[in-house]
Amino acid sequence: MKPPLPPFTEQTAREKVQAAEDAWNTCNPQKVALAYTEDSEWRNRNEFLSGRESIKAFLERKWAKEQNYRLKKELWAFTENRIAVRFEYEWHDDNDQWFRSYGNEMWEFAANGLMQKRYASINDLPIRKTDRRL
Repeated sequence: MKPPLPPFTEQTAREKVQAAEDAWNTCNPQKVALAYTEDSEWRNRNEFLSGRESIKAFLERKWAKEQNYRLKKELWAFTENRIAVRFEYEWHDDNDQWFRSYGNEMWEFAANGLMQKRYASINDLPIRKTDRRL
């Protein structure tokens, strides 16, 4: 199980968001993928994924491209087994071009606390290295 478990309160929803932020900032695909059900459904930008193994492979590709990744998440809203977050993260590519990526995610959790659905909308903004905030 991945506590906190639904149904969420404001406190447990905030804890869940912070746990996700902490895990993603490790940039460890194996660790992060364990937070999702075996049959988890994702939409990330224009990519649709199904299952923990495809999520792990996606994260491996993501963090190979998005170097020096740093993420901040913020609780936006919650219900019994759903959480909405806004986020921003910064990273650079192989050419040392920095980006700030903004977006929103909608999460749905199984009773055991694993995420069964994740829908992310993300926009990338090129920035100068000196404009980094995270």
